[in-house]
Amino acid sequence: MSTIGEITTTRGRHQTQTEDARYTPKSKLRKYLPLYLSVAPFFIVFLCFNLIPTLFSLYLAFQKWDGIEPMHFIGFNNFEYALTDSVFWQSVLNTFEIWIMSTIPMLFFALIIAFLLNQRKKSKFLFQVCYFLPYITSIVAITLIFGSLFAPQYGLINLTLQAAHIPGVQWLSAAWPMKWAIAILVIWRWTGYNALIYTAGLQSIPGEFYEAARVDGANTMNIFTSITLPLLRPVILFTVITSTIGGMTLFVEPQILFSTNGSTNGGGVGHAGLTMQLYQYWQAFTQDRYGYGAAVSWIMFFIILIFTFINWNVIMRNNDQ
Repeated sequence: MSTIGEITTTRGRHQTQTEDARYTPKSKLRKYLPLYLSVAPFFIVFLCFNLIPTLFSLYLAFQKWDGIEPMHFIGFNNFEYALTDSVFWQSVLNTFEIWIMSTIPMLFFALIIAFLLNQRKKSKFLFQVCYFLPYITSIVAITLIFGSLFAPQYGLINLTLQAAHIPGVQWLSAAWPMKWAIAILVIWRWTGYNALIYTAGLQSIPGEFYEAARVDGANTMNIFTSITLPLLRPVILFTVITSTIGGMTLFVEPQILFSTNGSTNGGGVGHAGLTMQLYQYWQAFTQDRYGYGAAVSWIMFFIILIFTFINWNVIMRNNDQ
């Protein structure tokens, strides 16, 4: 029996070697060419719009270039200037302040909304659509509407405050009100999106846990803090990571909100609303300092990478526990 098995194995190997010998490089190319062509569009788009611009920006970060004259290699001068520029560090501080002011309330409201949505049995889809609408609405249109709401004299918010005999707030000209105006806009736009992510996470929690907790006499608050939050922790950390990346690259909201108010750099009076992304855009496309703008973008990349690495370590530590 072993001899017959060895003969069969030898024949199978010989047949496989014969089939492999029949496939020449041309025949293999002809065989796999349709597969290569089917995935080629993605790699072409990635090459043209991601990889090549990224590598060019890295090369440009070491150059002095205004977009017209020839480039001049200046080494790390662009990075040194950015790290010693007080306006850049103010934009970094503004970005972190706006991120904290918007992310913490946004995730809190999103978690509460998701918890309430998960309790509903009827009209859940209608509420989900309503909460998701701000995310899919044009951000430029949203910012223009909020700009009219925050207008100092005839804005709806100040008119409401004056009707209640409360002094109006200079939302678009004072430092902290400017930051709160951006934060409120971010909260309004992203709360529903994160609420839907939390809702999906809540639906993955087995209902037996809640039933057992109710049998043991746990109230809603105990269920929320002892069951929902621990099991939803990976989803919460995911939203924190995405919110961090989005908050560090905040651009359209301050650009539209303050440029319509007469700001030349998009950051408002005293650069109080100037974010890192807006600073990079201002230097590159307004001041025609493309090499310096590329250097700032790479500094932003490393800042975001550090915070992503911290969040990732938190996720891995919690998974290990």
